[in-house]
Formats: sequence, structure tokens, C-alpha cells
Amino acid sequence: MLTIGDTTRHGRRDFLRVGGLAGGVLSLPGLVRGGAPLSAANRPVTDKSVIFLFLHGGPSQIETFDPKMTAPEEIRSATGEVQTAIPGVTFGASFPELARRADRFTVVRSFATGDGNHDIKPVVGKDSFGANLGSAYAAVAGGVNPETSLPSNVLLFPRAVDPEAGPGQANFGRFASNGPFGAGAVPFQPEGDTGLRADMRINLPLSRVNDRRSLLTAFDAARVAGDEAGGLDSTRERAFTVLTSGIGDAFDLSKEDARTVARYDTATRVNVAAIDKKWNNHKHYADNARTLGKLLLLARRLCERGAGFVTVTTNFVWDMHADVNNATMKEGMSYMAPPLDHAVSAFLDDVRARGLEDKILLVACGEMGRTPKINRNGGRDHWGGLAPLLLAGGGLRMGQVIGQSARDAGTPATTPIRIPHLLGTVMHTLFDVGRLRVARGVGREVLQLADHEPIPGLHG
Repeated sequence: MLTIGDTTRHGRRDFLRVGGLAGGVLSLPGLVRGGAPLSAANRPVTDKSVIFLFLHGGPSQIETFDPKMTAPEEIRSATGEVQTAIPGVTFGASFPELARRADRFTVVRSFATGDGNHDIKPVVGKDSFGANLGSAYAAVAGGVNPETSLPSNVLLFPRAVDPEAGPGQANFGRFASNGPFGAGAVPFQPEGDTGLRADMRINLPLSRVNDRRSLLTAFDAARVAGDEAGGLDSTRERAFTVLTSGIGDAFDLSKEDARTVARYDTATRVNVAAIDKKWNNHKHYADNARTLGKLLLLARRLCERGAGFVTVTTNFVWDMHADVNNATMKEGMSYMAPPLDHAVSAFLDDVRARGLEDKILLVACGEMGRTPKINRNGGRDHWGGLAPLLLAGGGLRMGQVIGQSARDAGTPATTPIRIPHLLGTVMHTLFDVGRLRVARGVGREVLQLADHEPIPGLHG
């Protein structure tokens, strides 16, 4: 729904709005103006993007990238191990495709998120001032990319590619939180057929849209009504560009080469019909299989077209306690690992083929890890002492394992890598930090985020 209204019946900020955004509505003037305190020439941003793949629920560090097969049976990987392309390094056996590509990404075996709480702290938490990391980026880079008119900060739930998927988990944190960074920094959130694909279409005759006088009159009316007096003059041309540029195509996978869509497709990696219905989470397991590959493909399309930060989150599917909701480690990994293994592998191949390998940094982690010992039901419980972390691309040093874990994979055996290190890596990827520190108009929160030390061994 794109609505051009009048300011007498609606609020001042509702005169022109685009539906399907975080929180339901975000004013178009806010989108094109908000979060853009710096001129194009002075924005201290790099030419790189970040995709943050959040594995909601807390994946096990052992069954993913640190299998500990010499440990006792109650500790070692329930799925076995597979040799990787890095000599002497093995992953959990559920990741054969990633194992063959291990020289193209880095895993961190000493990453500790600090507690075993269900939340979204690596991407939205106290270390990021309660804001999505993409909001810190948008506060400096602007709400939209000035060259492509694409939103600079985007949030993708499974419904962004499949309207039949369940809603994103809202109990453990707000992925769309903008914290102290202003309304223009809120992540742009498409929601399938009821959201952006419909909302970004202009539901007016083209002749009326092309009547610049009518559009500009609407903008001027809002300015006169007091919407930041004078501010719309400098942004109305850019707003008009957003309306007429067809940026909605970037969100439309039907515009992608069918062979590429097929390469990313994860629906065939799991026999959805065979997922045991005794687990209350069975529908989310099925949703994940159908959507994960398409979500990563959509994220790549957006970064390729100018988005700076894209959050991709699974539904709540990595909480493998072996209780009434969640499967055992072995069974649960049979539902969850094949889509992740295939989707990330397809992404790695795709960005290399497109020359984007050094331009897009992929981060994949959850909010915590899992207990070193498998519980009596065959699951693992919450654990904040160690968690899996994968990073790929961004021009960083790949093909390595950073850090080591203790013999039981419960704590780091080397210097711990913590969430602030991860935030530092993201900020140093997105920004020219030297220029950021001397740029005028940059908020103190952004500067504090940029002051975090990046993950040692990744940069330079």
C-alpha cells in the first residue's frame, strides 16, 4: 500500500507513506531523509555490505564446527565429523558442502556470547545500544543509498520470501529496534505478498504519478504543516526517485535468473513430509527448509544493489533441547543443517562468480551455544560459555580457524572472542573508521561501536 493522503485527516507524517515496513508504516520522507546527517561526499562508508544471518535459538558449537570426536560420547558430536579443505580441521558431519569450501570462510572456536539467555544479543543487544547494527550504519550512511535509492538497512524474516511461513519470533527481542539512531534508521522490513512486493508498487495511474506538481504539492503541504520546516525541499527529488525507480524489483526473486534461484533452493534438502509432528516446532523446521536459501539470495540481491546491512533471521528453530518443542541433537540437525550447509555454500559460490566475494561480509551465529554434555533426552541445553561463529568474505582473511576451545567445547581455551569483537569487525567492514572519527555529525554511539577491537586475525 502506497498512500498519498491529506494532512487534515491523518498525522503530519502520514501524508505519504509506504506500508510493509518495520512497525507497519514508515513515512517516505523519513526513509529518504532520516539517518542522513552527512553529505554524500563526507559519508565515511566503505563500498562493502554486511549480511548478518541470525540462527535463532542457539546452534550447538559441537555439531557445527567443533566436533570434539576424541571426547567422551556424551560430549562429542552426535552427528560425527567430516574432514574439511583445511588440513587437520573437521566440522560436524552434517556440513559436507561447507567442509569442501572451508578455505573460503573463517570459523571462530573461541566465541563466547556471555550467557545462555534466549535473545538476539549479537545483532541487537546492550553492546549495540539496544539497536539493530544496521541502524548504526543507516545513521551515518542515510536511510537509502543515494545512488540506487535502495534502503540501506533491511530486515528479512522468512515471510519475506514465503508468505505462508510463520511469523518471526518476537518474544526475545526486536530485530527492528533502532535504539538511539532515529526513525530514519529503522530497518526496512518486507513481509512477502502482503508487504513490500505489493507496497512498493505505485497504486496510482502512471499519469498521476508523473504529475510532479501534484507530488511536490503534497510534499510542500507537509512542510507547511510543520514537518521539519524546510527539510523536504532538499529531499523531495530523492523521494520522487524512490517512488518511480522500480526498486521493488530488487526484492522480487522472479526477476532473478531461474538457474540461480534453483542453485540456492533449500526446499529439497529436507523431506518436509517426514519431519516428526510430535515436535511442536515442526512447522518452523519446514519453513526453514523452504526459505533459508531464498533469504540468502534475496540478501545478496539487495547488497549487490546498494543495501549496506541486511539482517536475515531464521524462525526459532535452533533450540534443540529434545523436549516437547524441539528435536534431539541428531534428529534436529537432520532438519536444520542441510539447509544451512547448502544455502551458505550456494552463497559463497554465487558471490565469487559475481566478483562480490570481497564486497559482502557474511556473519552467521546465534545468541548462544549448547551445553558440552548431551542431556538424558538426547538434546543439549542453553550455554553461554561458547558458541559457533562463521564469517565469510568482506575482504578479510579467510580459510582459517580462529581460537580454540577447551577439551569439552564448553569454554575458550584461548583468548575469548566476545560480541564487542564481532561488532568491531562489522563496523570496520562498513566504515572507514579513521574518517568516521573525524567526520562531523556522527553520534557518540556510532563512534563507541567503531572503537571496539575487531576479531584478531581477521583484518590486515
